[in-house]
Amino acid sequence: MNSITQIKTIASASETKLKEKSSVFLGFAFPVKSVEEAAEKLALLRKKYFDASHHCYAYRLTDGILKYSDDGEPKGTAGVRIFNAIEHFELVNVLLVVVRYFGGIKLGVGPLGKAYYNSAFQTIESTQIYVEKPYLKIAIVSNYLFINQIKKLLSKYEAKIEEIKFDEEVRLSYFINPEKVEMLSLELTELSNGETKVSVGSSVVYL
Repeated sequence: MNSITQIKTIASASETKLKEKSSVFLGFAFPVKSVEEAAEKLALLRKKYFDASHHCYAYRLTDGILKYSDDGEPKGTAGVRIFNAIEHFELVNVLLVVVRYFGGIKLGVGPLGKAYYNSAFQTIESTQIYVEKPYLKIAIVSNYLFINQIKKLLSKYEAKIEEIKFDEEVRLSYFINPEKVEMLSLELTELSNGETKVSVGSSVVYL
């Protein structure tokens, strides 16, 4: 299996405020994992700050989707500058919004772009950035005879538990590093003489 890289994202939402001449720039950062979630957060900000001059934003997700918007500001002064801040910190699964209240004094294209970048930059700086590692979900079905050995093996491979169900058989759901799946599956087969069933999900989850 090809190596899957870890990602950097933010732990929680944050908010900052920047003044540039007579304009006020409110920066907001949100952890998001889908286009729909990003749109929802943006809609809430537009509703709350309905009287603002502009609601400029950028986001990037783990599946490669990215988007940014100047929201009426001169082209290249806002959305891409906000996205540049996201790139600087090498973040994904993050939405960054800068809400501007225009104070009546035009900043000029250069200073305006710098103000948006600085607002976005300081907003990310105010958050907690952390690393998420890739995992695949594995489902294990076993009889009760091997359950303790299986748990020890999963612990050895640093698998993260999701759920264990006790029925006629034991059903375990865990998350494991993709690079360890093959070896874990072999060891599970060996310790149970092939009686343990293992299925591996195809979607990568970051935890």
